[in-house]
Amino acid sequence: MVMNEANAERFLPLKPQWFHIMLTLAGGEQHGYGIMQDVLSRTAGKVRLWPATLYGSIKRLIEAELIEESDERPAPELDDARRRYYRLTALGRDVLDGECERLQELVRAIQVNQAPSKQDQHVNQDDMVTE
Repeated sequence: MVMNEANAERFLPLKPQWFHIMLTLAGGEQHGYGIMQDVLSRTAGKVRLWPATLYGSIKRLIEAELIEESDERPAPELDDARRRYYRLTALGRDVLDGECERLQELVRAIQVNQAPSKQDQHVNQDDMVTE
């Protein structure tokens, strides 16, 4: 597992579009248009992956061996034969896990820095202004 962690670390931090694509694929295999729709929905419209960005990223994710094209397909009557389906590789899952952990550490650091100190929670009587 140490070797996979070392391999995964070299991809961190992930590019935002890679993160969103990989996060979608963590839920199961998906085709390009499905990835675009999932990202749009999950981010309440704040992140839109345009086709050039999406398919360029998919190409680079495949080259990096983080995702792969799937051989499995839905029944022909339920699907368009032109669609390509993608899934995470084992390395891709390790990288996504590492990125999620990295982001959780950032959130914890922000929460610690924003937590009011005990001194701030108590109002100092000398600081109060009365009229």
